[in-house]
Amino acid sequence: MMNESAVFWSRMLTELTLSFHIIYATIGVGVPLMIMIAQWVGMKNNDEHYILLARRITRGFVITVAVGVVTGTAIGLQLSLLWPNFMRLAGQVIALPLFMETFAFFFEAIFLGIYLYTWDRFDNQTKHMLLLIPVAIGASMSAVFITVVNSFMNTPQGFELVNGELVNIQPLVAMFNPSMPTKVAHVLASAYMTSAFLLASIAAFRLLKGSNHIYYKKSLFLMMKLGLIFSIATAVIGDFSGKFLAEYQPEKLAAAEWHFETEEAASLILLGFMDQEENIKLAIRIPYALSILAHGNPMAEVIGLNEFPEDEIPPLYIHYLFNIMVFIGMFMTLLSILYVAGVWRGWQFIKKAWFRWLTVLGGPLSIIAIETGWWLAEVGRQPWILRGYMRTAQGATTSEHVDMMFILFCILYIVLGIGSIVVLSRMYRANPIEQEIQDRMAEVEGGVR
Repeated sequence: MMNESAVFWSRMLTELTLSFHIIYATIGVGVPLMIMIAQWVGMKNNDEHYILLARRITRGFVITVAVGVVTGTAIGLQLSLLWPNFMRLAGQVIALPLFMETFAFFFEAIFLGIYLYTWDRFDNQTKHMLLLIPVAIGASMSAVFITVVNSFMNTPQGFELVNGELVNIQPLVAMFNPSMPTKVAHVLASAYMTSAFLLASIAAFRLLKGSNHIYYKKSLFLMMKLGLIFSIATAVIGDFSGKFLAEYQPEKLAAAEWHFETEEAASLILLGFMDQEENIKLAIRIPYALSILAHGNPMAEVIGLNEFPEDEIPPLYIHYLFNIMVFIGMFMTLLSILYVAGVWRGWQFIKKAWFRWLTVLGGPLSIIAIETGWWLAEVGRQPWILRGYMRTAQGATTSEHVDMMFILFCILYIVLGIGSIVVLSRMYRANPIEQEIQDRMAEVEGGVR
């Protein structure tokens, strides 16, 4: 028997945990690649600033990994406790990627530990940098495997359901489901993009606070270049995602675009708001753009919400989530283009305080884009937890105490969030870049590696 209160609080607690965890998970996926690139650039150019950049980022990264482990463990527990019916049904099919995600994390953690504690033990720094390859691979593969699970929830396959029982289970077929390629690619590219812009915002903030050190200037330029590359990649993959939705989840695309009637040459609706009578006001309509997004053809027919039962239509507020995600992505792409071009062309406005404040703002905005993107993906699948097979309400627990769990986890995440910020702040304040560069140069000149 369904408990509506338990369903509501289960959804709230899961959303809370995922929203908090996604910050640390994104950093956990993207930052190892940034560390590897920074150290490689430093070795290639014989530039100690970049090598030191890799070293300092790694110290902070370890703190975020620790918090990510706690929140990741919470997600695993909540899947079993809050969604037992879902795990009873789907767990038989998706156990393999869940196990592989754990293996990938351990693989990453082992080499991260070796890398962190062997900075000065290699005469040949190339060998030390090679330790970062399994770290970056492990971090990215963790994201791949957990995203595979999410993809399966959107386009389940690899089994047959007979009289409520799963038969003919094929785990590999389930893993390589139709939504897997676009979802995995989008998660990886957006994680790399967000991590780059987050590190760039830190460098810009230090420059604004009076530190005119070349270290921060080099860090800012490198991260803005990487952010530009991955923001373009994210946009391209986003276009593929639109075409995937048009074919496999047309109700999600129609709800996100407020596309109510099936029609050809469909317009794309940006911004705007909807009143209680579902009248769209103050929106920007781009002719033919939705048909192009969905099918690559300006005259193509796009399925509207009128084709679906009312109880299978996702919440229409996902339109706002889509707009926030898209506009932040466009803003960060434009900002990074201006900065990189400005450095190459010698434009002085990129050194102005207002432009650097925009760069600082880019870090939190990128996190918001990640959050809204995940909310769009999860809310847009409603009312299904396993699309076409199990509704969210059917998968939830019937426990009466989920509301108390929600309060306790709120307290936990507040403590973890504040604690990680305090630890990171004190760590870097105790080791200012000027003193660390001086110590590093003394090591290099003294032949200590």
